Amino acid sequence: MSEGNKATILIADDEKEIRDLINIYLKGEGYDTILAEDGEEALKYIEERKIDLIILDIMMPKIDGIGVCMKVREKINTPIIMLSAKVEDMDKILGLTTGADDYVTKPFNPLELIARVKSQLRRYTRLNNMTPAAEVKNDEIITIDDLKINVVNHQVFVGDEEKKLTPTEFDILLLLAENRGKVFSIENIYESVWKEDFMESDNTVMVHIRKIREKLGENSRMPKYIKTVWGVGYKIEK
Repeated sequence: MSEGNKATILIADDEKEIRDLINIYLKGEGYDTILAEDGEEALKYIEERKIDLIILDIMMPKIDGIGVCMKVREKINTPIIMLSAKVEDMDKILGLTTGADDYVTKPFNPLELIARVKSQLRRYTRLNNMTPAAEVKNDEIITIDDLKINVVNHQVFVGDEEKKLTPTEFDILLLLAENRGKVFSIENIYESVWKEDFMESDNTVMVHIRKIREKLGENSRMPKYIKTVWGVGYKIEK
């Protein structure tokens, strides 16, 4: 990412009014933008350009947002914010489980979207400002049985196998790992990682926890690392 706010953001939405609205606000914050009107065009730009964040509408012609998200996640961890006019939980869960980092429901407040863009870019910047492995100190690696978390390079290993987590998934895992034994409620996790107020009906955290467990190869009924404290929240034991 270049200096200042000169991150490049792809806006993929088949509604011109939505594309133009988001574009105006992002340009006003100093970001570079690329606009796509369908999933096929979005993937073309992703292949050709260095993109720092993707804003994806779910319902798009040719290839929908879910399909684009899945293809992107096969190759890169660029932050993805999903947009959808739907409010059903399943629609949101589907977007998050295919690799999206955040989700905004239409109609949305453009300033809220900008805040989420900035939050995701901060995580992405930290992820890419990595120290060479040879320079990482032992106290910058958290070890929990055969789970190793490289705090500096944002890498996660189970045994010798690296597990690819999105920036948001990594932040949740790191929060729990750095505070072993402490139980975090869903509200605590959301406000610590997303840096914004928790919405009571929001199940974003639960979806991310489930995805992290899957990537770590955990048995959902008897998880080895992230424990569920029923009625309270989640923790990693000491």
